[in-house]
Amino acid sequence: MLTLREPTAVPPGMTFHRMTESIRYEGAYPTRERAEEVTRAVLAALGRQLTGDERVDLAACLPPEAALDFTSQIPDPQPLTGWGFVKDLAARTGGTPATARWDTGAVLTVVADVTGPGLLDRILAELPPGYALLFGRAELTRAA
Repeated sequence: MLTLREPTAVPPGMTFHRMTESIRYEGAYPTRERAEEVTRAVLAALGRQLTGDERVDLAACLPPEAALDFTSQIPDPQPLTGWGFVKDLAARTGGTPATARWDTGAVLTVVADVTGPGLLDRILAELPPGYALLFGRAELTRAA
């Protein structure tokens, strides 16, 4: 039997400022402004990939400013793989794939902490292959 759970509310004390400070620490960014810029870019990119209940539940977990960056994007009809996500982010931000991968990891690791394991499992189940590592998880595959 499938049961739907209520989305987790924003963790107590998790403001956008606090979230970006966590991302600043994770990504070793020199300023809060840089961490905020990266946060907004990665959340907007994720907003173009995620649909359905997982999109709504993730938005409910984020501080309002972050949720707005995430939900202001229209989901792409063809979601990108994890590597495609990184390459697309690099192209949109004018960075390299290496810096986009770094930025993605810094932001999505904190997002994973905010969402908790249950919602993260659901999000990863909805996305194409390659996203688990971006969220700081091992991606296990079945042997052929």
